Amino acid sequence: MSVVGFDFGNESCIVAVARQRGIDVVLNDESKRETPAIVCFGEKQRFIGTAGAASSMMNPKNSISQIKRLIGRQFSDPELQRDIKSLPFNVTEGPDGYPLIHARYLGEMRTFTPTQVLGMVFSNLKSIAEQNLKAAVVDCCIGIPVYFTELQRRAVLDAATIAGLHPLRLIHETTATALAYGIYKTDLPENDQLNVAFVDIGHASMQVCIAGFKKGQLKILAHSFHRSLGGRDFDEVLFHHFSAKFKEEYKIDVSQNARACLRLRAACEKLKKVLSANPEAPLNIECLMDEKDVRGFIKREEFEQISAPILQCVKAPLEKALADAGLAVGDVHMVEVIGSASRIPSILKILTEFFGKEPRRTMNASECVGRGCALQCAILSPTFKVREFQVNESFPFPISLSWKGSVPDAQNGGAEQEQLVFPKGNPIPSVKAVTFHKTSTFSVDVQYSDVSDLQAPAKISTYTIGPFPTLRSEKPKLKVKVRLNLHGIVSVDSATLLEEEEVEVLVSKELAKEDAKMETDEKPNDTSAPGANETDVNMQDAKGTAEAAGVENGVPQSGDKPVQMETDTKVEAPKKKVKKTNVPVAELVYGAMLSGDLQKAVEKEFEMALQDRVMEETKDKKNAVEAYVYDMRNKLCDKYHDFVTASDKEELMAKLQETEDWLYEDGEDETKGVYIAKLEELKKQGDPIEERYKEYSERGTIIDQLAYCINSYREAAMSNDTKFDHIELAEKQKVLNECVEAEAWLREKKQQQDQLPKYATPVLLSADVRKKAEALDRFCRPIMMKPKPAKPATPEAPATPPHPGSEAQPQGANSPKASPNRNGDPSENVPAGSGEAPPASVEPMETDKAETTSAA
Repeated sequence: MSVVGFDFGNESCIVAVARQRGIDVVLNDESKRETPAIVCFGEKQRFIGTAGAASSMMNPKNSISQIKRLIGRQFSDPELQRDIKSLPFNVTEGPDGYPLIHARYLGEMRTFTPTQVLGMVFSNLKSIAEQNLKAAVVDCCIGIPVYFTELQRRAVLDAATIAGLHPLRLIHETTATALAYGIYKTDLPENDQLNVAFVDIGHASMQVCIAGFKKGQLKILAHSFHRSLGGRDFDEVLFHHFSAKFKEEYKIDVSQNARACLRLRAACEKLKKVLSANPEAPLNIECLMDEKDVRGFIKREEFEQISAPILQCVKAPLEKALADAGLAVGDVHMVEVIGSASRIPSILKILTEFFGKEPRRTMNASECVGRGCALQCAILSPTFKVREFQVNESFPFPISLSWKGSVPDAQNGGAEQEQLVFPKGNPIPSVKAVTFHKTSTFSVDVQYSDVSDLQAPAKISTYTIGPFPTLRSEKPKLKVKVRLNLHGIVSVDSATLLEEEEVEVLVSKELAKEDAKMETDEKPNDTSAPGANETDVNMQDAKGTAEAAGVENGVPQSGDKPVQMETDTKVEAPKKKVKKTNVPVAELVYGAMLSGDLQKAVEKEFEMALQDRVMEETKDKKNAVEAYVYDMRNKLCDKYHDFVTASDKEELMAKLQETEDWLYEDGEDETKGVYIAKLEELKKQGDPIEERYKEYSERGTIIDQLAYCINSYREAAMSNDTKFDHIELAEKQKVLNECVEAEAWLREKKQQQDQLPKYATPVLLSADVRKKAEALDRFCRPIMMKPKPAKPATPEAPATPPHPGSEAQPQGANSPKASPNRNGDPSENVPAGSGEAPPASVEPMETDKAETTSAA
């Protein structure tokens, strides 16, 4: 199971993976930690990530970036309209009111949705993770901005599906940062809460999160944000400043040239970074437009003056976050700043003045979100055992349900009724059980209660509940389960019809207790969302108010029936039984991708990925042909000079030159098969030369090995060593004959080979010599390594024979210094030859072993 975290930004992305030793940020193909979020469409293939960034300057109109600003937003969105003006590619309104991206791909104009393009970015990030892990990547966690709407969250999930990913959770970027910050802290208080403000000012937006930390616990107290306050806004200020300046000084309008706009924006971004560390900075761009070189200069004070309208917007999210958390400035103990734009000195100055303390930079400003996503994935994954750390997330928007009242109602019949289900700051995940009094099919709308901060349509989705089965009860209740899942997506999971009916049954005391418990315990238990906050909300039409007086929190009162069943003997008594029936629920999400369209997008992504792979393989084959031409040409004049005739060399050199000319003319754009055929054609002439050189280089070593093998077996067969005494002379003679035959064959072949020039086809091949050596070894080894025959077992000797020239002493109790043997029997003592007892007993088996060893 993969444990990967993806932080997809507006400009760049981070891939982090969990390992046994911690969290690592993965390097891409260029060994960089950040991967550009760019997809560049070409005539033959796509270029994604670092390859797309390299191609964007040459192909700006087909280089798609800023996907995070486009996904899940309506084309009429004012912020989207403002963003489109600065984009080099074409964006139009689709038939559903959402943006469509136009790009030239495979020689024709095509349209893509932002979700499809984000799926391409995810595919690239997935391949980076797979190359690093050497395994398939499916499960992951993805960081998203806290301000993402329901539709944007669904679009991210759809893009992940297109890329073949399965997100375990969409986690807010500020929450991921807080998790990466707190999980490593070992000094968190157990009782008092440590409040930390996280201020994330990225490339395109600003997010503020106030989190409360305790030992092993993180609680999000408040979220706030500004969608369009980021580093790119400061870049844009510099862009317009110098654009107007160049128009006045150099008489060029940069806005009329897409490539010039890209180059000036890139220069302004670098200028902003220089001003963060220096009081002034120059701007120089060669041949920006109309073959004119431009120069500029700006001081930090002037930069802050033209950026004043942007800087004034920084305080509002800070104030809102404190108000929502119910804290004063003094209650915030620490301030952590992250994000690419947080390095601007004027922003740091505003944060210092607001909080009354210096902001800290204990975290990597660019990588902390990716690391937090990987940590969350590790917590959710059974693959890793992570330190106990509870993350209590809160939802930033209030969600309510609305439905139409009963038509017969005299006062407000048919009017829209609304009920708040998930208030702002509601825990994630959460489940609410809602009770309706309905008898026929009806619709429920899920909507935002307040859209002032969203700039999005209030209505999210509509759920049609019905048709209903035949009703037997006069007062049916419909329990609807509404879920706020880990991704921050609201949905109606199920609808259950509850009907009470009286039945005559024989009950006992124990049975009555059990049934009473079953009747009153009607609250659904959601085991699929651990820690989910489940609440009953009673919703009814106006006419049902009086009738539902006995209903509290959607749980019907069962009266005093359990009291009647408090008997030890079996009695016949009426009992209320609750019949539960599932009612169909149909979902309609406004603006979401249909399942059929999603499947088509998955297939389309597979086709484009296949095309990319074919083109990469074609490039490899073309490069192989080019490399062979240059390599063979150099070797013909150097290493292969003596191994080819003058005529063959001249012919092959001409063929190589012809191929080189073809590569840069007619063969510039050919198929993979053509390059393979061209390489094989060249190798038909070049391989024999390479083989002759290879044979010459290896022949000496292989001949020496065969000669060594011959000599070794010959010496063994002629040896007088006792270890070969058991081998018969006839067998040894066979070995000698085989050695003589092999030596004669080698001598003959070597003489023939020595008479040939180097450019002639060799008669003594290394493969033949190896085969001869292997055949000799197969014949001689079984003979010379033949084991000795087993010796017959000999009876144990009572003692070691006496040393020559000494007299044997009789054994007995009177033997001087008799030492006991291993078994402690003095009758088996062995006297020494000198008449003194040995220091320890010597056993016959040990003597036999020594004799056998010496004989061998």
